[in-house]
Amino acid sequence: MSAHRALLVVDMQNDFMPGGALAVPGGDEIVETINRLARRFDNVVLTQDWHCPGHASFASTHPGRQIYETFDASYGPQILWPDHCVMGTPGAEFHPDLDIPHAGLILRKGYNAVVDSYSAFLEADRRTRTGLDGWLASRGITEVVVCGLATDFCVGWTACDARHFGLTVSVVDEACRGIDLDGSLERAHRDMDKAGVDIVTIAGVVG
Repeated sequence: MSAHRALLVVDMQNDFMPGGALAVPGGDEIVETINRLARRFDNVVLTQDWHCPGHASFASTHPGRQIYETFDASYGPQILWPDHCVMGTPGAEFHPDLDIPHAGLILRKGYNAVVDSYSAFLEADRRTRTGLDGWLASRGITEVVVCGLATDFCVGWTACDARHFGLTVSVVDEACRGIDLDGSLERAHRDMDKAGVDIVTIAGVVG
């Protein structure tokens, strides 16, 4: 694989797997697919949702509000989620079958108590950088391939923001799964298309 290309593996964590606190249907089905894909890349980044207890994105933090309700946070609309991926808990750990020992970076996101972070590049305030853009630039990486969970939130936001930072971006659809909350999957595909993200197959990526 090209030294200028990196694989971003998004949030393959227990709480997003079937039976987890915020399960993505079929999330466990793509673990081995991602393992095989990662072996074709020299540069791999794993992202990890990493919330503090009582995070502002949790419905339980807002008495009287319901899970999946949207409210106006200081930075814009925020969906309220079940408590998930709380730092240091088993739910925040990677799926036990995820096997990518050569990953060069584990990027934790969402630990800011008052701002959510779907994207691996920018927090939800759309201003605060995670530092991933600098890490990639320092290694001369100009192209990223994105996979993981969930297509319509963290994968989609990450892919669109990668384009914002001038990277060439592909999303491997068969190595992703979505939540599809009130049409969110269709919106994500529309947003990615508008941003110039290519939706590809594994064969299209690895040749």
